[in-house]
Amino acid sequence: MSTSRTIICLLRNDLRLHDNEVFHWAQRNAEYIVPLYCFDPRHYLGSYNYNLPKTGPFRLRFLQESVRDLRNTLLKKGSTLLVRRGKPEDVVADLIKQLGSVSAVALHEEVASEERDVEKGVKDICAQMKVKVHTCWGSTLYHRDDLPFPHIARLPDVYTQFRKAVETQSRVRPLIPAPEQLRPVPPGLEEGAIPTAEDLGQKEPLSDPRSAFPCSGGESQALARLKHYFWDTDAVAKYKETRNGLIGVDYSTKFAPWLAMGCISPRYIYHQINQYERERTANQSTYWVIFELLWRDYFKFVGVKYGNRMFHIKGLQDKSVPWKMDMKLFSAWKEGRTGVPFVDANMRELAMTGFMSNRGRQNVASFLTKDLGLDWRMGAEWFEYLLMLNFMLVDHDVCSNYGNWLYSAGIGNDPRENRKFNMIKQGLDYDSNGDYVRQWVPELQGIRGADVHTPWTLSSAALSHAQVSLGETYPTPIVMAPEWSRHVNKKPSGAGPSARGKKGPSHTPKQHRDRGIDFYFSKSKNL
Repeated sequence: MSTSRTIICLLRNDLRLHDNEVFHWAQRNAEYIVPLYCFDPRHYLGSYNYNLPKTGPFRLRFLQESVRDLRNTLLKKGSTLLVRRGKPEDVVADLIKQLGSVSAVALHEEVASEERDVEKGVKDICAQMKVKVHTCWGSTLYHRDDLPFPHIARLPDVYTQFRKAVETQSRVRPLIPAPEQLRPVPPGLEEGAIPTAEDLGQKEPLSDPRSAFPCSGGESQALARLKHYFWDTDAVAKYKETRNGLIGVDYSTKFAPWLAMGCISPRYIYHQINQYERERTANQSTYWVIFELLWRDYFKFVGVKYGNRMFHIKGLQDKSVPWKMDMKLFSAWKEGRTGVPFVDANMRELAMTGFMSNRGRQNVASFLTKDLGLDWRMGAEWFEYLLMLNFMLVDHDVCSNYGNWLYSAGIGNDPRENRKFNMIKQGLDYDSNGDYVRQWVPELQGIRGADVHTPWTLSSAALSHAQVSLGETYPTPIVMAPEWSRHVNKKPSGAGPSARGKKGPSHTPKQHRDRGIDFYFSKSKNL
């Protein structure tokens, strides 16, 4: 087969048609376009330090759905998505040989070393075969070339300095329009089947009706979620007040997993926010969505600046900490058996659904690094395996995951004092009636109200009445922090509705509405 002016569009974390420069460039420069996604076997091996699986069942299912959705979208545009199992550099080489005269391979650049190694492999193959490689930058809100710093080495090590600089000196580029019709795929190419979970050594995950993220992968689902959250419910106008919730679908945007796989463009979210502010309302909540997209940008650019230092045990500060590598403690943490109900509820939600709230993620990270003193990379690799979403409005994106764990461990950018979250205070602040804990730790359902956060303080009679036996039906705490005792006697009454309003802690209490990123800015140790 010889097909001139054919361009292969190698897709990775850009599984969308809207605002996609790879498609836009190929459409202008090709007679035929080959959209390609590869299920890379390296993504299903063990992690670097602790040999945990890199891709877990929830993220894999979301990826499969996203690939399937993009194929359906492309079919409606006169094209399709080729799916292959194999290393992208090998698959690209095979396609170049099969097609006979490919003029170029187009792809988006990534930041982390493993992704850049793939790019290098593709470039090396294409150089040998005399095929051009066209790379684009499209994963951030602000384009890399538009940053107000003369060189990435001048990127500030403090987020606030970065944010103020880009907000005053840079602009967000306009959206790249999606083509009405795509150039066809060359005749004779097999679409290829989307591999099953079993094909990739995984088990199909079970759906849990308690999940705060009952959503599917794909561009069409991402755009529908934005329409729902912005235009159908106006939930975005209350985002800053609700984003620290724990139960329910609409307390936060839930954009993160779609951002992670590129199913929705951060620029699209930004321009939709601008339109919403013009047509509906502009307030702190609408701005906060952009604020958190900027956090996502910041971690990407920190990854560009520091490279593999993000993965080193000493972090960006080259700071030696005597981390423990106690696998017994780690197993208790990851399985939700620490004996600290607020931690266990969050870890069980993660294990059962692949999701954990922003508030929960900050707490369990602090507990692992500050209360247990375990190597922060254990947590980062466990999150990489299971988590579809990461801190704030970010996602399992390598830079976001590791950047936030470095913060939690106190060895990232701009470390302040050695702060830690107080698990009891946090539970009482954000799950005041204990509804969230009882939802995910059913063995404690017999304990009413806020007492569920500290079962070890209850009398034998109270525990017996609740059918709880510490050390048998529920663990005793594997660690006790001295600061917890200050809040044991401050628990609200166990009777009456949750302080969050509605059912469960789906709203943030007024006194805590500005605590979304206290971990990063506040010098207070009383969190």
